[in-house]
Amino acid sequence: MEERKRILLLGGTGTIGEALYPALLREGFEVYITSRSAHASNERGLVYLQGNAKDEAFLDELLSERFDAIVDFMIYTTESFAARCEKLLSSTTHYLFLSSYRVYGDNGKNPITEQSPRLLDSVNDPEYLKTDEYGLTKARQEDILRASGRRNFTIIRPAITYGGDRFQLGTMEANEFLVRALNRKTVIFPKEMLHKQATMTWAGDVGRMIARLVLNEAAYGETYTAATAEHHAWGEVLNLYRRILGMRVRIVPLETYRNVVGRPWQIKYDRMLERVIDNTKILTATGMRQSELMPLSDGLRIELSAFSRSPKYKTVDAEMQKRFDRVAGAGTSKRPGERRFLFKKTVDFYRRGLLTESIKKRLYRIAPLRKAVHGLKRLVKRS
Repeated sequence: MEERKRILLLGGTGTIGEALYPALLREGFEVYITSRSAHASNERGLVYLQGNAKDEAFLDELLSERFDAIVDFMIYTTESFAARCEKLLSSTTHYLFLSSYRVYGDNGKNPITEQSPRLLDSVNDPEYLKTDEYGLTKARQEDILRASGRRNFTIIRPAITYGGDRFQLGTMEANEFLVRALNRKTVIFPKEMLHKQATMTWAGDVGRMIARLVLNEAAYGETYTAATAEHHAWGEVLNLYRRILGMRVRIVPLETYRNVVGRPWQIKYDRMLERVIDNTKILTATGMRQSELMPLSDGLRIELSAFSRSPKYKTVDAEMQKRFDRVAGAGTSKRPGERRFLFKKTVDFYRRGLLTESIKKRLYRIAPLRKAVHGLKRLVKRS
């Protein structure tokens, strides 16, 4: 009987890693996942290895066992990746590097392909190029791989990936906007970003794509954008969140949004660019079809339903939430049913001449009733 191939996922407990390992198990691989915290495995062929993969001693001990393939989810500085690149490439048959679609520059209205210009090569912005911002960092690390003189690597550039506890809206993460939406607080969004195209892919589909590239010799030395071809304007994505969650939104100027959320480079060099993907290359390499991929409306509904039942956030930034409150208002919003009930009650009071009675009973101090009464008075004056 042929021995099962051993695959190591460095830092593989995130959203894509959690979707990847079941796909690898189905492909017949034995999967090992590093994590800084302890995890128990109840699945045959799945082993968790506790430790920090950025620690050289821990990594050296791991690599001494030699795995058939390594899928690397770790976030490195350019310098730290350069220091360990050769070690990673020489210790495995196939090294898969998780880059990002954020390396791509402005492709205008044209769909992005793997040959599209990268920010690192096409942007003339000295202040930006001095940074190690995510899109630049990943591009520089791609270049280190290509300059290694080896071909036993594959570069994977996922687009925005959602599922599990990972959701994004504009540049906001779940612990920034979903924590507000589920607590019925107002979420802000920039007007200028509403019409920009975004590509969001279900983690389960990205996991299947990567699993089919592992130890695929045709993928050695290649680069793939792991994404659906489906795309939507951010305004359409926003409306999906609204419909699914009943989320309350305030549209604000881009500058206001930037002052609250920060991340100016990500806004300028990603979310304000048109992100439409041509995924022909990865579909061809994996034998998958676009029709098999999860539609965004279905995927968000399924994943948000599961998340809403058991929300798990990273640490919530209290200072950022205060900035949200100053712009969007700290008060919670009423559910549609509650608002309709209060409005109908107010109309009833007005029609039956009971407004004076309601004031006597101090009900007029309730803000929604007071607003509704003033609104009715204005309507009466107009008529």
